[in-house]
Amino acid sequence: MSPHRNSSKKNCPESANKNSATGPGQSFFNVLVLGLGNILLSDEGAGVKAVEELQRRYDCSDAVEIIDGGTMGLELLPYFEERSHILIVDAVKTGKKPGSIVRIDDPPAYFSSKTSPHQIGLADVMGVAVITNKLPRNITLFGIEPKQLSTGLSLSTEVEQNLSRLVDMVVAELKTIGIHVRVKNK
Repeated sequence: MSPHRNSSKKNCPESANKNSATGPGQSFFNVLVLGLGNILLSDEGAGVKAVEELQRRYDCSDAVEIIDGGTMGLELLPYFEERSHILIVDAVKTGKKPGSIVRIDDPPAYFSSKTSPHQIGLADVMGVAVITNKLPRNITLFGIEPKQLSTGLSLSTEVEQNLSRLVDMVVAELKTIGIHVRVKNK
């Protein structure tokens, strides 16, 4: 099984400033937005549903690839290579009120606590990326506190009400990086 590739590269002809320095050995933006989660377990699927909403509402520049990573583990490693930035979107247990949104600037440290099966896989991916010197310096996790993780296709009311806000935070981060993001015409 492979990740569902929802690249927004074909959606928008504009590209980020390819002459911007992004780190050693990189002279361009190559951003991955990675939605994670199991859509069969209610709020656990919030990351996947957030990247789906991102694609419904926005066109991003050529410099952004949007991936529905589902519950994949080491199969995601090739998607980490040669990235200037990775934005991970996921349901995360932080002990806050359900629907609360958090930004975590050190996901490898956060995922070392391994709170769900796919996060164990992501922790492994990041570990291998560190060992092979392929882990980008710029990794940010945007998470939303789940209320329910039981079997079901629907998000809880608390998570559903804040999903758009989560997407808006990812868009704001893309703009901060220097990525052109445009609202789609309805």
